[in-house]
Amino acid sequence: MKFTLSWLKDHLDTTATVDEIAEALTDLGLEVEGITNPADRLKTFTLARVKHAEQHPDADRLRVCTVETDEGDKQIVCGAPNAREGITVVLCKPGDYVPGIDVTLSVGKIRGVESHGMMASERELELSDEHDGIIELPSGEVGERFVDWLAENDPARIDPVIEIAITPNRPDALGVRGIARDLAARGLGTLKPRETHAVPGEFPSPITVTIDADTLDGCPVFTGRVIRGVKNGPSPQWLQNQLRAIGLRPISALVDITNFFTYDSNRPLHVFDADKVSGDLRVHRAKGGETLLALDDKDYTLVPGMMVISDDTGPESLAGIMGGEATGCTEETVNVFLESAYWDHVQIALAGRALKINSDARYRFERGIDPAFTLEGLEQATQMILDLCGGEPSEVVIAGAIPDQSRAYKLDPARVQSLVGMEIPESEQRQTLTRLGFRLEGNIAHVPSWRPDVQGEADLVEEVARIASLTGLQGRPLPRITAGVPKPVMTPMQRRLQTARRTSAALGYNECISYSFIDQACAALFGGGDGAMLENPISSEMSHMRPSLLPGLLQAAARNQARGFADLALFEIGPAFHGGEPEQQHEMIAGLLVGRTGPRDVHGTTRPVDVFDAKADAEAVLAAIGAPAKVQILRDGPDWWHPGRHGRICLGPKKVLGIFGELHPRVLEAMDVKGPAVAFTLFPQEVPLPRRSGATRAALELRDLQAVERDFAFVVDTGVEALTLVNAAAGADKALIEDVRVFDEFIGGSLGEGKKSLALSVRLQPRDKTLTEAEIEAVGRKIVEKVAKATGGVLRG
Repeated sequence: MKFTLSWLKDHLDTTATVDEIAEALTDLGLEVEGITNPADRLKTFTLARVKHAEQHPDADRLRVCTVETDEGDKQIVCGAPNAREGITVVLCKPGDYVPGIDVTLSVGKIRGVESHGMMASERELELSDEHDGIIELPSGEVGERFVDWLAENDPARIDPVIEIAITPNRPDALGVRGIARDLAARGLGTLKPRETHAVPGEFPSPITVTIDADTLDGCPVFTGRVIRGVKNGPSPQWLQNQLRAIGLRPISALVDITNFFTYDSNRPLHVFDADKVSGDLRVHRAKGGETLLALDDKDYTLVPGMMVISDDTGPESLAGIMGGEATGCTEETVNVFLESAYWDHVQIALAGRALKINSDARYRFERGIDPAFTLEGLEQATQMILDLCGGEPSEVVIAGAIPDQSRAYKLDPARVQSLVGMEIPESEQRQTLTRLGFRLEGNIAHVPSWRPDVQGEADLVEEVARIASLTGLQGRPLPRITAGVPKPVMTPMQRRLQTARRTSAALGYNECISYSFIDQACAALFGGGDGAMLENPISSEMSHMRPSLLPGLLQAAARNQARGFADLALFEIGPAFHGGEPEQQHEMIAGLLVGRTGPRDVHGTTRPVDVFDAKADAEAVLAAIGAPAKVQILRDGPDWWHPGRHGRICLGPKKVLGIFGELHPRVLEAMDVKGPAVAFTLFPQEVPLPRRSGATRAALELRDLQAVERDFAFVVDTGVEALTLVNAAAGADKALIEDVRVFDEFIGGSLGEGKKSLALSVRLQPRDKTLTEAEIEAVGRKIVEKVAKATGGVLRG
């Protein structure tokens, strides 16, 4: 949103400087993005007078001028057709920077004749697009600064321009008057009163308007009137200067007036050429397939349900977005129909997005305008058209009714202290709201129609604090607990995730933070469905909530590989989603290894990462967050894992703590990642919390007796899993058997087809006394019996 200082002063009676206004606006929440002061780029230029102008000896279109300057007479070669003796000009000396041509001048030769500077045109000084000749001033003294002359004779040309950023909740600040209202409430001036006088109609409007019943929710009210006998020439210079200053190109008086109200009062308008309208106007929804040539010279095909304004021949305007070329105003326009309507912001946003049209009208309607100003805006624009273009107005045509959006909330002065922490007297709070346009009746505050963002009592507190300035908020220490030990601030899950983050980083992983949104294809790869699809996504690449953290890690790996970084260790901790409801969110820890491992010995050798790297790191993280040491490794993970090279870390068949393994080749191909790639995902909420709470450690258990290890080799079918043997052997004597691990596998040879040998190492740890040979033999027999019963295996001979 751009506006000039003089434009602001049309609404605000103030003596504040530009810097004071800019500081106040940012503090009020209307962040100033930039200030452009034309005087800054013109301060080096001075006035001069042409004493003589002679034809250039070698060029028909150039003149050699003798120019009187504050440094004496200078010779300047000029190609402007109006360069002649006796005129006062704007002089650019050697060393001056000319903004319009982006050149720093120096003494040069033009067709063999030296030129000491230049006489500037308006375009070369970025004052306008005029470039037919050099600037001729009606007055001024030689050597006088050009900016000083402008300040006295044409101050609008050096009017500072302020640009602010508008957040979506402040549509009222899309008009200069809304900005002035905020500054007045802050105390930087007084808001000037603005009265709207109804313009009496001199004849019935020959064009009437109707709104279809199914369109009233999108267009509650439509007002308009015919003005006949207008003269649509160039707009006055003051209006052209205001529009040019904010980056708009003046077109004609009628169009410039509508643009003026768009920025002045946040009231978009549209003017039809009444002689080009066939019959009456009708506001309705498009059936779909209709086409319209809009004012931007583009053809648009309408989508079913869009709101359009049509006459007897078909659509003539995209409602609230852009008018049609067929009924647009030109210099020959004599009779016009002026429209001022209120459009539903959601439907305007959907239509604008579907048609990919960005216009000032759409920008404002989709954020919300003041419905109560619909008729007032029509009356004010009518008066300006009559003042600048002449004509006779008809009676006002009104279809529908202005929607009632009145709201009122209780004003509790004490809530400013409880919600914001500021002490503001009640009288000051009431004065602030009154200045902002709220109507107070006792402790009830009625919200003005131009503030759709105020939706509750807390918003009243926000307005009071905003105007008072949050810079006055002072920090206060929390009350100190004088007795006892304070309760921990972090929850057990927060401490667990913090530990997992530190452990992963210590293992050599780099942390990633990726978006919680992914595209549909990636979501489908990892089991995500339409249950977690967003209704209004930011983009097509962010249409679904992520069902896993692995897509984000794989995308990061693909980007790094594309830039030459092939060996990666990445992890992320955050939420994943298996549905669209709040309870369908779960925390996850994920790690990804791609490429080769780093040097593991003094020789600096590397090797491709494998499934056991992921398993070791997953177990290390689980151990750090308190998972039990004894777990089961089971198969049958989701289909994005390699079917034969992954495992589920479980406490029983149904309680899954995590999954590790290689990722499926089709997933790597779809994510454009070059393998090998292994990963793990852990579910910290599934790790049981310790039964004992407290800060003390468990008692130290010392084992002074010698442990005994015995090895067993069993011949089993090749389809038997090693975990089955381990579990069976460990269950032979849970009191004595401390650990069982597989240390060898043999297939083929004398074992025959379909058989394999698995060797187990069993560690026995006595607790009360040293084991005798007979007791060790007894445990060995139990192990053989248990394994034989569970797998059908026999001891290898």
